[in-house]
Amino acid sequence: MATHSALVDLASIPTVAQLYRTRKLLPAETIDPAFPPSQHLNDSVSVIRNDLTKLEVDCIVNAANKSLLGGGGVDGAIHRAAGPGLVKECSGLDGCDTGDAKITQAYNLPCKYVVHTVGPIYHSASRQDATRPEKLLRSCYRTSMELAMQHSLKTIAFPAISTGVYGYPSHLAARAVVHEVRQFLDSHVGQNNALQRVTFSNFEQKDMEAYAKAIAKYLPPTPEDLRIAGEDTT
Repeated sequence: MATHSALVDLASIPTVAQLYRTRKLLPAETIDPAFPPSQHLNDSVSVIRNDLTKLEVDCIVNAANKSLLGGGGVDGAIHRAAGPGLVKECSGLDGCDTGDAKITQAYNLPCKYVVHTVGPIYHSASRQDATRPEKLLRSCYRTSMELAMQHSLKTIAFPAISTGVYGYPSHLAARAVVHEVRQFLDSHVGQNNALQRVTFSNFEQKDMEAYAKAIAKYLPPTPEDLRIAGEDTT
């Protein structure tokens, strides 16, 4: 799953089910009964290693800072790709609190909207309350998905929020995030405005490895996924 410079349409982004079936994602040795396999979920979640700004989805999520006026990493890449219209619109939003999210147009990006969310700085938040970083990180994903649904968007792609310079350990972040997304999708099954695809778009290999382990735990393969992959399900 290498990075690419060309645009990537939704059909080219592999779902969890497809990754299991092609053995690019391996199941955990045991299935946690608290998280039974779900074909709906495995068809609704994707993971890819790619440039977030190249994905042709309804909206992408920006790992922004509190000013919303651009920065380094994913934030800088999104602002550069979107063009000056994005920072102009962001300048009128009065910033954003950690764990919250705001939405803008996408300008020159191939998506329709950008959701801006501010992740926790891991060590700073940890000193205040050991559970605070996870609560804030989960809120970033939950509020971003809620915003997407409010705007009738069906497909959303996330970067690995806070796992770069903000210092959140990739394995801890991935566990919290995949669990939060599973809960969110489960709670909106059957709703007319439900999300149809949530994509984790990682740039670093460490995040890909962390998400692979978290997905194996919280989104285990269905018997159909294993059967197509050539596994014995009897």
